[in-house]
Amino acid sequence: MALPLPRPLHALTPPELETAAKDRRWPKWQTMALLRSLNLPVLNACLIQPGDSAAALRTAVHVLAAATGMETLMIRSDGGMEKRQYYRGGNTFPVEEIGQRAAGLLADGRAVILAEPTNRFTNRLTVLVRMDRPAPGRPGSLTLEALGPGYDVADLTRGQIPPQITAQLDDVDFARYQPPRWYEWSITGDRCPGGEKARRTRRLERLAAQTLTDSGHLDGEAGAAQAEAWLRQRSYPHLFGPQPTREALAVRARRLFEDAFLLARSQPNRNWLCLATAFSVFEQPRTVYWDLVDGERKYAAAEPAATGHRERAA
Repeated sequence: MALPLPRPLHALTPPELETAAKDRRWPKWQTMALLRSLNLPVLNACLIQPGDSAAALRTAVHVLAAATGMETLMIRSDGGMEKRQYYRGGNTFPVEEIGQRAAGLLADGRAVILAEPTNRFTNRLTVLVRMDRPAPGRPGSLTLEALGPGYDVADLTRGQIPPQITAQLDDVDFARYQPPRWYEWSITGDRCPGGEKARRTRRLERLAAQTLTDSGHLDGEAGAAQAEAWLRQRSYPHLFGPQPTREALAVRARRLFEDAFLLARSQPNRNWLCLATAFSVFEQPRTVYWDLVDGERKYAAAEPAATGHRERAA
């Protein structure tokens, strides 16, 4: 019997989304399906699993490109319970390059998630949303960490870049809905002298060493100055302009609380302790949630370091 060919996330029926949201083999895809089933904004995407044929990969590229009307696609990957070092995806490539780039990931036993492209250089707001469940001696809480124009999710999740603005809501019971009042929010900014300059430099260094190198725009020897020149030459000045992050976060804090409560209530692991998701506001403007991470299930137990390309980090 012929195997079903990949279909875009936005074409899946509610029962198909429910099935995908319960499949723990590929956590990123699982939570994208959950987000879609809850009518929360998420990128359209296709899943290609290890062992799928080259024809399935070509079909996924064709179908998703047609569905999005794009000539480029984003490559993400999913390794299940990840090691601390794994492929850092999220870059966009022309459709004719997707097959070759995805083949190596599939050969490594990783699933490939092809997604509609985004421009990570023109984001208007990036927020990391953390939900801590009440526990003995510890009240529940919701924490929002935000970066403004020109930054992206990876800066907060693995770039060691401190947020510009942090909003904290304490005494949150995710089992009992109670809308917050404005005075209950604690909103603080980064008060480190020279903090914004250091933050911007770190962002540029990451772009040079990872994003722009992986996409072939710069070589591995480039640094912050080369990344800045690349952005300015392409009219991407967002990182160097005003950073109205406090205001942008404040107008979305209530919505983020509502969505976090919904996600907490819909989490398949009913015994979760800490959940996190990331939220982006693009330039269009368009909003997107990325993944929902269960803190206890993000990483596998430590293993001896693999060799060669199996431990690559773009």
